[in-house]
Amino acid sequence: MIAVLVVEVMPKMVKSYTAKYVKINSGYMGQLVEWPEVITEGKTLEECREMLKDALKEMLLAYKQQGREIPLGGGLLEQIQIEA
Repeated sequence: MIAVLVVEVMPKMVKSYTAKYVKINSGYMGQLVEWPEVITEGKTLEECREMLKDALKEMLLAYKQQGREIPLGGGLLEQIQIEA
């Protein structure tokens, strides 16, 4: 499952990141496509989504404090179906 997370970076500045969710034994794993270091797990999809938003906010803060370049968001993923 793919979703887009929208986060306010600074007042009046918004970035979008593409989130990928995978069903795992303990629930769901979520990871940002454009920023693979932002990854988390949750028991439900909703919990995983909220935890991923929190992880992204924390990573943004850490990168800013370290003076590191923040990865660009706005990726686009598409599912392609074929008969197999």
